[in-house]
Parts: sequence; structure tokens; C-alpha cells
Amino acid sequence: MSLARKALAEALGTAALLCTVIGSGIMAERLAGGNMAVALLANTLATVFALFVLIELLGPISGAHFNPLVTLVLLYKAAKTHANKAWTALVFIAAQLLGAALGALLANAMFELPLLQTSSHLRAGTGQWLAEAVATAGLLFVVLRAPADKAATLVACYIGAAYWFTASTSFANPAAVLGRMLSDSFAGIAPSSALGFVAAQCVGAALGSFLAGRFTLSKK
Repeated sequence: MSLARKALAEALGTAALLCTVIGSGIMAERLAGGNMAVALLANTLATVFALFVLIELLGPISGAHFNPLVTLVLLYKAAKTHANKAWTALVFIAAQLLGAALGALLANAMFELPLLQTSSHLRAGTGQWLAEAVATAGLLFVVLRAPADKAATLVACYIGAAYWFTASTSFANPAAVLGRMLSDSFAGIAPSSALGFVAAQCVGAALGSFLAGRFTLSKK
């Protein structure tokens, strides 16, 4: 599979994921009548179902990273014989960020909202940052430890659970931060809150990768 096709799969998958997250958030907000628990539940279910489908469909093509931190960790851990790891990571991350932005714009368009907008939803504070570190650490741990044939189920289930047990509702993805910045809705995040989230996610990714490595069986 060529790098161009893999990058297209990453862009398409990330766009579909962010369109699902944002679009379901807008729909839930409109239909829940102010009941935030119902809105979050609807948002969670849509995200879990879409994530499972996208990983199953696109995993065989690109690995279904849809997340710059997953890309960086997986390529870092790839065999030393893997050629052009840095270039592959750069192409994947660019595709993911582009896909996230396009997914947000598509969600805005479908719900007849201003196409170009930024969120005013502030998400800041030590609790939010700790939650993002925990969410991302857990995600990387699952990604690195999941058997290949169960990855879609385990990743989707983990993200669904993390929506509810983390204070931040588990972004766990810098591309998701970018996409959600472009939607002034239930799922959005204000640009001023983005840096703290991404920094916490980077810490969490490093921790999750380290912990996953501690449980790797040595080869005899």
C-alpha cells in the first residue's frame, strides 16, 4: 500500500471521526432539551460506533491511527528497518490534521451553522489537564497492548468509557483538539484551552507508552 493511499485513509478516517464527534454533539445538544447527561450519552454512543467502524475498515490500509500521538508512538516503536519513519509520520500527521479540520467544517455545514467558526467553550484547569493525561495514557496503553483482531473493539470501548470517567470527556488526540476548536458547540474547545490539552496529551502518551512497555513479554 502506497504512502499516498495510507495518508488518504488517515485523512478520511480522521475527518469522519471528527464529523461524528461534532455532528452528534450538535444534534444531541439540540434534542436533549438542556439535559447534558443525555447529550453526552448520545455523543458517546455515536463516537464509539463510528470509531469501531472506521478502525475495522481503514485499519488494514493505514493502521487507523487518526491521532498524531498514536502515529508518533507506533512509528517510534517500529522496527529499525522501517524506512523513512520521520517522513511517514509527517505525512500521516498532516493528513490527520487536515482531516480533522475538514470533518469539523462538514459538520458545521450539515447543521447549517457558520462554516468557519471557533469555539468559546473554555476547558482549563489542573483537573482537565490531568484528565487528558489519563485519557491519553489509557488510549496508548490499549493501542499498544490490544491484540490486532480486537483493537477496534477495545479502542472504541475504552474511548466510550473515558468519555464518562474523565473530567475532560477524553479528547486524547491533538487532531481532535484542532477539529473541535472549529466548532462552537457542545463538543468544542476554545483555542485558548488547546495548548494545555495538547501538552497534557503528550505527557499521557509518553506515560501510556512506557507502561505498555513494562508489560511486554520478552522474547526467548
